[in-house]
Amino acid sequence: MNRKQWAAILCFSLLMAGLGSSDALRGIFSPVFQERYALSEAQLSQMLTVSYIGNLLFLSLGGKMLDALGKKNVMAAMMAVWAMALGLNLVTDQYMMVLVSVFFALGASTLLNTSVNLATPLISERYAGLLVNVFFFVQGVGTSASQLLLGRYAFSYQGFRGISALLVITAVICLVLFFFGPVTNEVHRPKEEKNTVEEAVSSLPPAKIFWMFACMMGCYFIAEHSVMNRLMSYCLNEFAMESSQASISLSIFWASMTAGRLIFAPLVQRWGVQRSLTIFGLLGVVLFGVGCLLGEAGVLILGISGLAISILYPTMLLFLQQLYPRSCVAAKTGAIISIATVADIVFNAGFGFVLETVGYRMGFLMLPCFLLAFYILYLGIVKIAQKN
Repeated sequence: MNRKQWAAILCFSLLMAGLGSSDALRGIFSPVFQERYALSEAQLSQMLTVSYIGNLLFLSLGGKMLDALGKKNVMAAMMAVWAMALGLNLVTDQYMMVLVSVFFALGASTLLNTSVNLATPLISERYAGLLVNVFFFVQGVGTSASQLLLGRYAFSYQGFRGISALLVITAVICLVLFFFGPVTNEVHRPKEEKNTVEEAVSSLPPAKIFWMFACMMGCYFIAEHSVMNRLMSYCLNEFAMESSQASISLSIFWASMTAGRLIFAPLVQRWGVQRSLTIFGLLGVVLFGVGCLLGEAGVLILGISGLAISILYPTMLLFLQQLYPRSCVAAKTGAIISIATVADIVFNAGFGFVLETVGYRMGFLMLPCFLLAFYILYLGIVKIAQKN
């Protein structure tokens, strides 16, 4: 690799670590905000609502901007927006300004996260599968390290302002490195490198692939995020585990999701996008299903299933780049993730009622069904592509 490629790899690694840390701030410092500004639970929940609105707005509009204005221009602008949003925390001390900061910081963070995936083939198309999983691994490390270190050593308002300042500096460094990298506003790939799946699907009605992929990703989000958000409560309420034991189960899933992206990145690179999704998707469905079916005896298996599931999301985004031509892939990606996120939000809003009605045991048995639906939809997309 040449200097430009290494500059981009360093930029994206530092950026993803910063994005992971930035995304963790909302959860870590919520109690600090509640105490400092004397907030009710309803007022504090506004932060979650605002962050979701920011995510959806930036994704829905950002995808079109990436296609219309070019990846380099939009990514540079989003790094600047991210830095300014975090910098707002350094010059204000009002909860309303915290909400404004969260809206723009998490919105820009979400779009940058997706943009890194879309731009990774511009660094090296040959090693795209390897690099994208490494970048997402680094992001997971950034999130986990922040939760561990900030919660222990910087759990105060001054700690919040200090990490905000550090992230602003990180954004500036990334912005400088970004202009030394190979990311451009236009992609020129030789015809011989054009993926056969892209050629196959280009003749399909766009809505057919679009809605199948949106449903597929929505099912994946529901399964993964429900475990992340509810596994500890599942262990405590259904099996009467000690909180320390329940937290270990959740930690295993988080650690598996993070480590799997690094461990299996070389395999994704070797096998390619479709084969990786086929093998890891099936393995994830089996482990996830067995873990839920076995109840308390399967909690460990459910945690370990994160190893197989870990590569699915970043590799799905690479798969999207093979399905759609580069002229519209960013817009399609943003729209698909937005729809999937809405489905995830709606499901989780009602999942609490389901758990209260039928119990955690029966409620959790729904989740493997969503992951199985994800896999069936994936196989359907591949089958349609091969026929055309």
